[in-house]
Amino acid sequence: MTYDAMGPGALDYLPCRYGTSKLLFRGPRRKLDYPYIAFLGGTETYGRFIRRPFPAVVEDKIGLPCVNFGCLNAGLDVFAYDPYVPAAAAKAKITVIQVMGAQNMTNRYYSVHPRRNDRFVAPTVLLKSIFREVDFSEFHFNKHMLTALRKVSVDRFKVIQDELQSAWITRMQLLLGQMEGDAVLLWFADNSPAQESLLHTALGSDPLFITDDMIDQVAPHVAKVVKVVPSPLARHEGTEGMQFAPFEAHIAEKLPGVRAHMEVATALSDAINDIM
Repeated sequence: MTYDAMGPGALDYLPCRYGTSKLLFRGPRRKLDYPYIAFLGGTETYGRFIRRPFPAVVEDKIGLPCVNFGCLNAGLDVFAYDPYVPAAAAKAKITVIQVMGAQNMTNRYYSVHPRRNDRFVAPTVLLKSIFREVDFSEFHFNKHMLTALRKVSVDRFKVIQDELQSAWITRMQLLLGQMEGDAVLLWFADNSPAQESLLHTALGSDPLFITDDMIDQVAPHVAKVVKVVPSPLARHEGTEGMQFAPFEAHIAEKLPGVRAHMEVATALSDAINDIM
């Protein structure tokens, strides 16, 4: 069953397409022939299980159309390879880009699905030479593969992580360089960015492998960096107000709730008003 399938209690995301893109985005569809704000990001930006995710609330607060280009489980590759979205985002008055994990990108060591970036496609010859004892045919998702590699060897895994972090910085800088209007970088996660990579904590928290130093390296390319960690009250409310089918409850519990989205919308609205 896909994320857009409907079941008892499921939320209708009004899926829509823009231009020549093959991706299904969250609706309702917005016209792109007047000033608008574009939102690029992953599951949080899409607003899974949230009736009015933060891009919709920002639209209410600032009075400009907000186009939600969020994609479930997205990495930067979704936006790098899409034939339409990068140009549409570049023409926005302001583009908000959510910090997404570094694991969901094609790199020197492995390739990912161009639209479902969390899907592992294949290792490169280089990765197979580093982990000769690993059978990569067992893996279908990046996190599963990376977790297994780390268990085999922390030292060898560090080489992979370094590559992912370096690739993330380069790709973020390239994406931001395409923007004609101002850009806002959004950190929306349960924890603040790590001060450094902490391999002893397994893979770490989402967005994976992103540190404060990495954000500092791309910060000169944006007008604002907005960091939001949901408040204790937002965490306490959990799934209250979220809409999902009974079998999706375990997924909903891991995602930010309604109050967390409201907190992000307030922080972003303040930042956008400062820019405008």
